[in-house]
Amino acid sequence: MMSDEQIGQRGQQWLEQLLQLSGVSTQVTAKLQTPKTENSDPEEHDSYWLTIEQSSLLPEQVQALIGAEGSVLDAIQYLANATLNLNQPQERQAAYIIELDGYRLRRQAEIQAIATSAIEQVRTTGQEVEIKSLSSAERRQIHTFLKDFSDLESFSRGKEPHRQLVIRTIGSS
Repeated sequence: MMSDEQIGQRGQQWLEQLLQLSGVSTQVTAKLQTPKTENSDPEEHDSYWLTIEQSSLLPEQVQALIGAEGSVLDAIQYLANATLNLNQPQERQAAYIIELDGYRLRRQAEIQAIATSAIEQVRTTGQEVEIKSLSSAERRQIHTFLKDFSDLESFSRGKEPHRQLVIRTIGSS
């Protein structure tokens, strides 16, 4: 069985190779992040943060790798997860998060604020709230965040690229 370090190294090497093939030569660091809560879902995988070293990159390269609203970073992250978990047994699968220039951390804080605001709105009005313009990973982040609220539920509605997350009180429909 692969160790946590080997799984992280595998992601690190894959991303460095992808970047090199794209004409971007830089280092990547891998860091394991385990779920924080003690009652976290046993099916929830550890996350490996693959951070692209930006000191050797030009500002335009950083901007191009992040893309409009994180679209390129999201695409790289999707490719990493699809490729690195392909044909892997359950115990060797992992979630890879691609970080560059603090984008993911800033976006996580924004997503948390959006979710908190929507929760307050649902509780105040009793009406469901739709949140548009989220990537599938960001919708999943809010779904996970909302597991801690016993009076609320979330689900996704619509088809890509116009899929949105809906938050409502349990029992309302």
